Amino acid sequence: MLMAFYQSIKYYDRAEQKWIAQHLLELRKCLHDQIQKDRTPNSLIIGSWNIRDFDHGKPRENESYHYIAEILGNFDICAVQEIKDDLKPLKKVMKLLGPNWTYFVSDVTSGDAGNSERFAFLYNKNKISFRNIIGEIVLDKEFLIDPKNPDDVAGSQIARTPFFASFQAGWFRFTLCSTHITFAKNELRRQEIAEISRILSERSNTKNQNEVYVFLGDMNIDSPNNETMKALEKNGMTVPLFGETNQKGDKHFDQIAFTSEGVKTNFLRHDTFDWRCAVFKRDEMKHYKKVAENKADRKYPSWEKDHFGGGTYNWWTTTEMSDHLPIWIELKTDYSDKYLENKFLK
Repeated sequence: MLMAFYQSIKYYDRAEQKWIAQHLLELRKCLHDQIQKDRTPNSLIIGSWNIRDFDHGKPRENESYHYIAEILGNFDICAVQEIKDDLKPLKKVMKLLGPNWTYFVSDVTSGDAGNSERFAFLYNKNKISFRNIIGEIVLDKEFLIDPKNPDDVAGSQIARTPFFASFQAGWFRFTLCSTHITFAKNELRRQEIAEISRILSERSNTKNQNEVYVFLGDMNIDSPNNETMKALEKNGMTVPLFGETNQKGDKHFDQIAFTSEGVKTNFLRHDTFDWRCAVFKRDEMKHYKKVAENKADRKYPSWEKDHFGGGTYNWWTTTEMSDHLPIWIELKTDYSDKYLENKFLK
């Protein structure tokens, strides 16, 4: 694994340098123990993370960018949701990840339901190659969703048009489709998920038997037992259970599902990564309240005090990192032994 870049830490004052370095060391240990330690050689780690409002008028602390980059750097590729209009924060993270990483983003979604969001794919060029296919999923007329009556067709497109791109890692070809499902009533969520998973499953079964389609992102699923989860499962996709993925620990919002029928998909591991094992810990609130008071008094207008001095642990952690936890899966990518055996020894 390639490490994130740390040179910019030297430009902060001494106290901030020590604080960030200490917490990066703790974060690196958590990431090693939970993700890297048991990694299989020649595998692929795919991540997904809704990074709340990245960034939308409320600048994060310097340390937050370092922690976000460190987490992303432990995946080979990651789909990120809630990238906003201004791409400067994303470019800052990319600089911390280093020159071996690259990215591309969708256009800003229009309309109130779109919430001015972009989707992004970030990936390590040493591990992943882009296969020059990119696009959005648009529903056929017969499958259009009526937001007022989701059981009927002839309505509208999905609020935040799913963003997809095709990649290759070793012998393994795959297409990622990133989504942020509507937060509207459950039936509309169910229908959006059902239509996207149906399309991906059909493409996998009819267009290319050697390619895996991965459907991932913030699906706003409350429970693994409700109808929205069943809509994800019913089209034949493999759906690992990640547990609760929101910061409060009571919702199963984020999911990664993948096609597995008729294709080589060797699923190894999956998990959720809770960064609170190392950064923005609850017992550090006194430190952050002091930072908030100093920043609000010295630098920021009064409206910004809500960001830096909201006074609650959950507010700090959601605005500095996210209200979602990143999730990931590990897949095998090296099928060379099987190829040699089947091709030349039978």
